[in-house]
Amino acid sequence: MSPLNIAMLIIMSISAILTVILVLMHSGKGTGVSDMIAASMYNATAGSGIWEKNLDRLTVVFAVIFGICVCVMALTFPVGTIGGV
Repeated sequence: MSPLNIAMLIIMSISAILTVILVLMHSGKGTGVSDMIAASMYNATAGSGIWEKNLDRLTVVFAVIFGICVCVMALTFPVGTIGGV
């Protein structure tokens, strides 16, 4: 396995784990892991909308990183280079 494939595999694994964690932190219909974990972070005066927006952004960033890693791995996995030479 080439160094590119090893690096992509590590980045893909980390981004997959973080994407799952971030998705689980989103609040649902009033009951969610984010309500359980981050109940102290929600304050009526601070506005929970900022927390949710940042959580949405982080989720999208890590999901895009995961998707890019999957595409690169699909192109390069058997030999470690694009084009197969």
